[in-house]
Amino acid sequence: MTPTPLRHLLYGALRRVLYFWVRSETINQSSFNLDLDRSRPVFYALQSPSLSDLAVLDHECTKAGLPRPVLPVAVGDLMESDAFFYLTPAPDWLGRQDKRGAPPTLQRLVTALQNDAVPDAQIIPISVFWGQSPASESSPWKLLFADSWAVTGRLRKLLSIVALGRKTRVQFSAPIHLRELVQQNKDHERTVRMTQRLLRVHFRNLKAAVIGPDISHRRNLVKGLVHAPQVREAIAAEAARENIALDKAQDKALHYGNEIASDYTYTAIRFLEVVLSWFWNKIYDGIKVNHLESVQDIAQGHEIVYVPCHRSHIDYLLLSYLLFRNGLTPPHVAAGINLNMPVVGSLLRRGGAFFMRRTFKGNPLYTAVFNEYLHTLFSKGFPVEYFVEGGRSRTGRMLQPKTGMLAITVRSFLRSSRMPVAFVPVYIGYERVLEGRTYLGELRGASKKKESILDIFKVFSALKQRFGQVAVNFGEPIKLAEFLDQQHPQWRDETPDPHFKPAWLNATTQRLGLTVAQRINEAAAINPVNMVAMALLATSKLALDERALARVLDLYLTLMRQVPYSPHISLPEGDGKVLIEYVRGMNLLSEQKDALGRILYLDEQHAVLMTYYRNNVLHIFALPSLLACFFQSASRMSREQILRYTRALYPYLQAELFLRWSLEELDAVVDQWLMAFVEQGLLRFDNQMYLRPAPSSRLFVLLTLLSRAIAQTLQRFYMATSLLINSGQDSLDAVELEDLCVVMAQRLSILHGLNAPEFFDKSLFRHFIAQLVDQGVLRKNEAGKLGYHEALGELAEGMAKRVLPAEIRLSIRQVALQRGDEGEIPV
Repeated sequence: MTPTPLRHLLYGALRRVLYFWVRSETINQSSFNLDLDRSRPVFYALQSPSLSDLAVLDHECTKAGLPRPVLPVAVGDLMESDAFFYLTPAPDWLGRQDKRGAPPTLQRLVTALQNDAVPDAQIIPISVFWGQSPASESSPWKLLFADSWAVTGRLRKLLSIVALGRKTRVQFSAPIHLRELVQQNKDHERTVRMTQRLLRVHFRNLKAAVIGPDISHRRNLVKGLVHAPQVREAIAAEAARENIALDKAQDKALHYGNEIASDYTYTAIRFLEVVLSWFWNKIYDGIKVNHLESVQDIAQGHEIVYVPCHRSHIDYLLLSYLLFRNGLTPPHVAAGINLNMPVVGSLLRRGGAFFMRRTFKGNPLYTAVFNEYLHTLFSKGFPVEYFVEGGRSRTGRMLQPKTGMLAITVRSFLRSSRMPVAFVPVYIGYERVLEGRTYLGELRGASKKKESILDIFKVFSALKQRFGQVAVNFGEPIKLAEFLDQQHPQWRDETPDPHFKPAWLNATTQRLGLTVAQRINEAAAINPVNMVAMALLATSKLALDERALARVLDLYLTLMRQVPYSPHISLPEGDGKVLIEYVRGMNLLSEQKDALGRILYLDEQHAVLMTYYRNNVLHIFALPSLLACFFQSASRMSREQILRYTRALYPYLQAELFLRWSLEELDAVVDQWLMAFVEQGLLRFDNQMYLRPAPSSRLFVLLTLLSRAIAQTLQRFYMATSLLINSGQDSLDAVELEDLCVVMAQRLSILHGLNAPEFFDKSLFRHFIAQLVDQGVLRKNEAGKLGYHEALGELAEGMAKRVLPAEIRLSIRQVALQRGDEGEIPV
């Protein structure tokens, strides 16, 4: 089995000719850190014979310093002429393959290990993808020759090399240790078959993770939905309810299926990559991706559900683009039916979008078709993406999760849990969001504008602005089976049934939604715009001199590094001066020069818009800001006092901002922050007491600015309790209290010049009131009126004195008292 010089000469010539044109790279550079024992034989397994694939593998091994596949390797006393083998034999010219038999090299390796001729042999599965482009493509016709699930013959392979040879990517996978398989003490033939089966499954899963599962044509898929048992039942029920013929009800179901289903085509995905590569490079200075490795690790063998935050219409395009560029399958994306516009809707559908109505209420047939469609995607292992917030956040903060899609996902998993499901939270952080002008109008009270195809031209008109960078951070995945084990350990014992809706499902999906929101926030990307917005919006005049602003930013950066919110957040590079210059370059700051230097401030338009960017990361500053609030009215506090007040307020902050810590973890985190405050001079610790700096000192000014991050949140809390108490027991229901809170907030924002439109956001009051009920602070009587504990007023006043300025407390109390006396809030 010695290699012939002529064979190596011909191979060397082929590789040199091939690399006149071909350019290759490895998909995942971390794969070079393979757990290899160089003292043991190393072999490479390719899926099917291809000299071009072998040449690319050899080239990449040479670059990485790995053993070359075309050189001889000793296996005990046996010398193998090559360190590679093909799992399946070569196809004929018509693309047909005979998959029977086993590679001779593999058979000899198993024999050698069974005879203890060598301690171990390592097999590294190798996948080569032609046309999985990491760069822009200028010729769309070449996309026809990109990798797919179609059987590839020699002619098509040749055309792929010619068309896409410069876009070649290689995936090195973790080595299989053959000794572990041989030690199972099966006979020679069964061990060989087991190794082949492992390799086949691996190649299939990897290909599915890179280019997507082999899914049926859309027409067949939609027809399959209509023939599913639960959809057939829904069709019969629809015919009976509407008194129409069965075939008309079936046509209705087909119509729904065609309205919903994507028309996912790999060619369209490649075309979108071409277009989006130009778009991102044109509009953004760069895209930063963090923690993608966790997704690459979990993608093989899991049904992935991407759950990003929703800030912009381009969120799903950006995520699909990044996944594709990093060797992962772009997901099927749940899109609102409002995006199914002419031209745009068709392109989005071919790129993987499936469309859903805003409500399924009153339409059980549509519900059955949609549920079956999603179950089909899950059962085929296709990744899916949806936004748990339901719509785009106009205020910049995480919205309360809508659990409809989560419930459908959980029920599909309970129905058939063969493929484990993992939710992947994704935080997308923009330094300037494309819809900024629209959001500015909506933040000022304008009604939400309906999407239009003309919006595309508005985007192009905005290209003259600088949009900075985008950060895409992947959070810690949530494995659904493990989550259900924690929430309802008996779920595995329940009989799967598509009609079965367990009693525990609603509560569990609610907790799942909160967990998803918390994991998204854990992956937040802090950028220079967030930081500058946080600092300037905390000042009374929205202005600071340049040196003072730099000091505030340096303090915030130091605190964030000293007590990181989570392992998945990312921070901007540079110090305060660098951040200021960056934001000035984006024309988000106004300035005024005098003899003492520059004063930086926010004009009216940018002040409103900057609340959006501050709110993106408000949750990160919430806890340290609360601790700073305690020292605005108190000069000293013990640890026990701080913990008691923090525990009392934390559940409401956590509910609004989706903070990550449980009450059991809270004390330790508070201690970390107190220690950081002491180290930075914001507090002193003396005689078991924490002391604030002198009110005239620079450090106290810094502490005050930090405290104002959540001041408006605490003011809303005090408003709701004051209005309730002054209205009396069982006099208001939740909706009435919510409406009164909004009116009061609007009034106070005018009286005190609060330039933050989300201050009177009705949904924030709604969820605070709901949290008071959940915590048992409020109770509802049979008529839905709210009652409260007699001590609530005293507790609320005592807490407010700790965290709110006297002027704000007095204004809230006066308005609430007027409401109590006159029955309405004076305007």
